[in-house]
Amino acid sequence: MTLDDLVRRLREAHGDELCGVALYGSAARGSTEHIPEQSDYNVLVLVAALSMDRLAREAPIARDWRADGNPPPLTLTLSEWQRCVDIYPMEYADILQHHRVLHGKLPLEGIRVDRQQLRLQLESEAMGKLLRLRHLILLAGDNRAEQIALLESSLSTMLTLFRAYARLRGETPSANSEELSRAVAAQAGFDATPFIRVWRHLKSSEKLQDADVAPTLASYLEAVQAFVSHVDQFTLTSDL
Repeated sequence: MTLDDLVRRLREAHGDELCGVALYGSAARGSTEHIPEQSDYNVLVLVAALSMDRLAREAPIARDWRADGNPPPLTLTLSEWQRCVDIYPMEYADILQHHRVLHGKLPLEGIRVDRQQLRLQLESEAMGKLLRLRHLILLAGDNRAEQIALLESSLSTMLTLFRAYARLRGETPSANSEELSRAVAAQAGFDATPFIRVWRHLKSSEKLQDADVAPTLASYLEAVQAFVSHVDQFTLTSDL
């Protein structure tokens, strides 16, 4: 299913109740960041109201979209979109910086990311990511395939956290993943090498060899731990 197909079917399902459809995530940041067959297409759908009937109409579209390797559309009412920025500041900041409207409009008036709320979510998400990473390492043991899989699956979340950290500092995060990793590593005091190594592996420019996996995973874990510790001690100085 193409993006055009998705929009067409959403219009058929929601009619005049469909207020806006927007692409966000790596596909909206640029072609160099979107990896075919690795990256998915994140789509925000805004509707006037949602009922069980409306969800039932959208359900087959979401299933088909997911079958093509994408997450189900993030479907919100207009009211929810306007009032949820305080609990999802990381996601809103990403959408606000990079998005492409596919249908209707994306209302931005009054949408502001508060740094204190961003800091709280970042600290929570970063610690949760570390715990999840340790859990997956325990399950993988010395299985190289599973170790590679957990590195591949965890990187996009780490890059999201890095972008949030840059914004926490009042900066605009680079849309280039390698540049972003280096900048955050320099500021937070960890080695960016394992993240860049996994990124290049995902892009197929430098595939991880069996002998590289264990040391890369060890340095990756060490860097994530250092990042989490730094975020925990980060002190805000002013609002955005």
